[in-house]
Amino acid sequence: MKFKLTVSCSFLLGPLFLSVLFTASQAHAAPKIEQWQTSNGVKTLFVAAPELAMLDIAITFDAGSGRDADLNGLSQLTHRLLNTGSGALDADAIAEQFEDVGAQYGSSVNLDRSSIALRSLTDAALLKPALKIFIDVITKPSFPEKDFLRLKNQALIAIKDSEQRPADMASRAFYKSIYGSHPYANPALGFKETIELISLDDVKNFHQQYLVATNALITIVGGIDVGQAKKIAEQVAVNLVQGAKPETLAQPQSSKEVADIYIPYPSQQAHVYLGQLGIQRGHPDYFTLYVGNQILGGGGFTSRLVKEVRVKRGLSYSVYSYYFPLQQPGPFTLGLQTRNDQAHQAAEVSLETIKNFVSEGPTAEELASAKNNITGGFPLRIDSNRDILGYLSLIGYYDLPLDYLETFADKISAVTEDEIRIAFSKHLQPKNLVKIIVGGPESGANQNRQEGGEQ
Repeated sequence: MKFKLTVSCSFLLGPLFLSVLFTASQAHAAPKIEQWQTSNGVKTLFVAAPELAMLDIAITFDAGSGRDADLNGLSQLTHRLLNTGSGALDADAIAEQFEDVGAQYGSSVNLDRSSIALRSLTDAALLKPALKIFIDVITKPSFPEKDFLRLKNQALIAIKDSEQRPADMASRAFYKSIYGSHPYANPALGFKETIELISLDDVKNFHQQYLVATNALITIVGGIDVGQAKKIAEQVAVNLVQGAKPETLAQPQSSKEVADIYIPYPSQQAHVYLGQLGIQRGHPDYFTLYVGNQILGGGGFTSRLVKEVRVKRGLSYSVYSYYFPLQQPGPFTLGLQTRNDQAHQAAEVSLETIKNFVSEGPTAEELASAKNNITGGFPLRIDSNRDILGYLSLIGYYDLPLDYLETFADKISAVTEDEIRIAFSKHLQPKNLVKIIVGGPESGANQNRQEGGEQ
């Protein structure tokens, strides 16, 4: 008997500000989160979701691309190799065994963390073998050399393609300008030079160092009770090598020089980024900045940036801003695309809009609208295991309070105009924003700039 389920695992690492929105009519109560530690100390978060006979489980490690050291791309390559071999099984056999029991496997990597996920039906005849394969893939990978070489080559092709995409060029230059030599400066995909340097021993050493019990978080959502969840978590955890927890990543330092970079590229549109260092996940000003950014550039057509850049001047189809908090301060980012000959003007209008918002703060009407938009759409009732699992990974990894979802709307509602003005004055300095423009020759007109690519 064969079942086949399809699920994307990118949800585990993607939320910028927990911005998945649902309608107010869906909101009843936040899911009840149970937390415990396994016998070997692995923190576990669980939400019972009895509506479907489905189970989602993820193991999150402090093993994102920030742990690559000098071998950028190592974490992603390691995680992509996990399901290519275990014991006598090769990649095809592993995929077939997952498919035979209706299970789906996936992994993802971002700057801070990696997550490896399994979705399975809860029927014991299907769940038991699915869990065994899942555990074997994570704890006993064979790392076949032929697959190592194949995936290295795929990474090199992906990097070459990325180097021809202006959006990726702008993003790389943006992160490099903000983070300098800090690990956050580097893309998870890596660079040609670093991928070529990675050996199979490097992959094995990364796995042995970071995919260990002391560095793990288990999250479970599904149609089982807490007793069953504890047994599953224990089964997963005891198969992990105990290992040692890595040191916390260093704090990034703000650059003394403000980058103003123009990268010529023969594209139809210019890609523009403005930004600087933002805040860490769990910062006390998080909710204030979230509400404020909803007004500035996170609220779509109701945001000031859209009104000033698109509606009033027609300079861009879309313009946005967001904070992306991480283990260490993540970036504040403003992004837009525009015609090459309008890039400088669009950047200046965006900068002026930020200046005005920082100095004046929001109006009462803007604040009320933003609060209604956020609280009216916040997912107090989440209708899929996958979404809840993403929240649990975020809450568990960053040590956020277990009542985070329950209190979210109240904390949003409590934000005031003065708090937004004060928080933005403290965390956002318009004169220190880096500016990156990638585009055709007109994009760089009349700009004081540093040419020649990423610095």
